[in-house]
Amino acid sequence: MFKRRKQRTWLQSIAEFFYPKSGWKRAFGYVKHRIKRLPDTPHKIALGIACGAFVTFTPFFGLHFFLAAGLAFVLRGNVLAALLGTFVGNPITFPFIAATSYRLGLWMLGEGHEGRVWHRVKHGVVETWGTILDNAKALFGYPPSPWHGVTSFFYDVFWPYLVGGIAPGLICALVLYFVSKPMISAYQHRRKGALLKKFHELRAKRQQKAD
Repeated sequence: MFKRRKQRTWLQSIAEFFYPKSGWKRAFGYVKHRIKRLPDTPHKIALGIACGAFVTFTPFFGLHFFLAAGLAFVLRGNVLAALLGTFVGNPITFPFIAATSYRLGLWMLGEGHEGRVWHRVKHGVVETWGTILDNAKALFGYPPSPWHGVTSFFYDVFWPYLVGGIAPGLICALVLYFVSKPMISAYQHRRKGALLKKFHELRAKRQQKAD
């Protein structure tokens, strides 16, 4: 019932991840619309958004949805808002997030400066997931892959990225929390007033018919 009439190929799925068919402006508008209509308190929704935004500054690529949901659950925020909050991390913003987090982490750990940040992070992530998949296939008879690339990625990329992403992630989360909470509250009050007005209008019409 809810399936696509024409299934997308995997190439189309990848292309639409980097550039949605409706465009990024409409995609952002959809997320904004969904957040405003979530049935929860402004505090819980804003907290969920903050959780989602925070985890996008971590190097756990491929696990952001799960981490955002888990963090929101622990902090008693709205889980769906947390999933929508991970939209802060997207192909447009990830190069800036990676550069900020990784360079800050290198500076904090006293490991100098890295020029080709995004290239190094991207290469490390691809190599790590490739090694994991190769060793998973080894369970079915394929030749295993050495793990030294994963170890190198952990110390050279993952750890600096994780350390450096905490501060900007918290700042982004706090900003989004304090910005989104009053906006959501105002929207809910306005929507509640509109629904109440409509209810009174319908009630008045029924009363007129009864009279």
